Amino acid sequence: TEPEPLTVQQEGSASSQAAAALIADALERVRDVLSANESMLGDLDAVAGDGDHGAGMARGSAAAAQAAHELVAEGAGAQTTLAGAGARWTEHSGGASGALWGAALTAAGNSLGDDRHVDNAAAVAAVQAFVDSVINLGKANVGDKTIVDALVPFTEAFATAVESSGDVSQAWQTAAAASEEAAAGTEALVPRMGRARVLGERSVGSPDPGAVSFAMAAQAAAATD
Repeated sequence: TEPEPLTVQQEGSASSQAAAALIADALERVRDVLSANESMLGDLDAVAGDGDHGAGMARGSAAAAQAAHELVAEGAGAQTTLAGAGARWTEHSGGASGALWGAALTAAGNSLGDDRHVDNAAAVAAVQAFVDSVINLGKANVGDKTIVDALVPFTEAFATAVESSGDVSQAWQTAAAASEEAAAGTEALVPRMGRARVLGERSVGSPDPGAVSFAMAAQAAAATD
């Protein structure tokens, strides 16, 4: 069945529309990197899972990017844009990762709102809302070999860097590098959540696909070219 059309009930404030446009562009870059690495992420997932992580992330991010651009063109603010992107991500991705990403994008949007000024504090709060949503929905903790192992270091590094530098763009790049390092470090962990838990020892030596895909997405979103 065709998805419900995306609608904008009320245009966002100028600040929120500007943030929404940046979000849509970032989601486009996320889509590109996840599509380019679909096979690699699938191979990682196949070590102790069903191998569909790459395909699911590619589908979800493509649908989210398209939704975001459609909504921005209609004058949507950050909340409406992220809610639409999140809904489409979940709908098209399938699986646990799709549900986590969809809910997390929506939570970040709820934090930002459609009519508020988007400043440094708002950006930090939105990232925190994203990670809180993932943890609350997925019930994973640091060390369980999931996306959380890359997401928590990202969130902590982002908040610290924003506070010290006041530059959100630079802080995001710093945080993305932290998430990449943390994702690589998951290769030493034994999974304690989901399907991978059953074949836990088999995955030692391979990083967690959810952590790797988040780090890729974070790096892509940080790009400005």
